[in-house]
Amino acid sequence: MINWFSTRLKNNKEEVFDPIRRKWVRLTPEEEVRQMLLRDLVEQYHVPPGLISVEFPLKVNGMEKRCDVVVFDHHINPLMIVECKARNVNLNQDVMVQASTYNLNLKVPFLLITNGNQQYCCKINYSEGEIVFLNAVPFYEEMTEPDR
Repeated sequence: MINWFSTRLKNNKEEVFDPIRRKWVRLTPEEEVRQMLLRDLVEQYHVPPGLISVEFPLKVNGMEKRCDVVVFDHHINPLMIVECKARNVNLNQDVMVQASTYNLNLKVPFLLITNGNQQYCCKINYSEGEIVFLNAVPFYEEMTEPDR
């Protein structure tokens, strides 16, 4: 069982232990949302912790970028990009464009944006050229189904 939300004070700054990255990180408002989302991915949606990457590096138009979270299948193919924002940040078109821009390289079938209060998840059907917003985040088993 993963121990979520272990915190400490270091140099007068609050830190949280990220069990996915296995290190202490500064507890910012965005990091709080990310840690809650990571816990939900593992405990609620059954994503294996070893198939989650946090702050996944990639290049977009020659610029170094980082996805907040990327979920992979058992063959290490990317399945989902997650963009986390602090609770006071509105989830708008700019946030979806940010996640979609990361997807130019990864071509995942699922995008998820969240601010801890709201979340929007969509499924991308590349062969049909359509994006469908889902009512809920799919379970890992659903994300990895062959006909997804």
